[in-house]
Amino acid sequence: MNAIDDGRPHPERAPATPQTTWLGGYRVHSMTRERLAEDLLGALDSGRRRQVFFANTNFVVQCRPLRTRLQASSVCVVNDGIGMDLASVLIHGRRFAENLNGTDFIPYLCTQRARPLRFFLLGSRPGVAAQAGRHLVEKLGQQVVGTCDGYGEYAEAGEGLVDKINASGAEVVLVAFGNPGQEAWILEHCAACNAPVMFGVGALLDFLSGSARRAPPWVRALHLEWLFRLCLEPRRLLKRYTWDMIGFFWICLRAGKQS
Repeated sequence: MNAIDDGRPHPERAPATPQTTWLGGYRVHSMTRERLAEDLLGALDSGRRRQVFFANTNFVVQCRPLRTRLQASSVCVVNDGIGMDLASVLIHGRRFAENLNGTDFIPYLCTQRARPLRFFLLGSRPGVAAQAGRHLVEKLGQQVVGTCDGYGEYAEAGEGLVDKINASGAEVVLVAFGNPGQEAWILEHCAACNAPVMFGVGALLDFLSGSARRAPPWVRALHLEWLFRLCLEPRRLLKRYTWDMIGFFWICLRAGKQS
């Protein structure tokens, strides 16, 4: 979401058409949610593969071993969070077209298709994926054709998990293993999965299920949801928003404008 206009001059915003911005060695696509939804729905209609990742500062730090594989033509990395915007301003002199994150984008995508999408939900704690699935069905009018938590069910499914996803007829797979687990899993299995579109969604299932709280809308509009989450989970998130943040800017500055 765009920041509130305070009347002061801002660095140039990227245009609405897709543009590549290199940060920390990652190719990040700058686009609006409308343009991203249009691309993904087109992929669903044509059967083209898309693997979508929402890159925040933690993604940049944790997914470095995957950078080469994340440059595949079917991969779409988009920006998530104020840290990415600040790094883009610092290195390229422009902001991203729009802040994109899975928690807001997935419900938006559901509104852009006349018929329900068929989702398979993978990850999070036992019971969370199932509860998130009920939200998708009851609140967003979608179909959930299968779920698997990231613990016992995942271990039990083993190598047969991809077969289970394919048998479900899923069009969209949401993978919530956190960084870099969800990215690695998607990149490893996307060729074998029949579902055209796969997302790495982090905490989305926790939010959809109601097991985690979102920041109030005005906090999100100011790009301060990270601070809200830090206040709720200081022990888990303090390192991410201190030392890891320093590491993020060091990685981006060291890479500069290079691919």
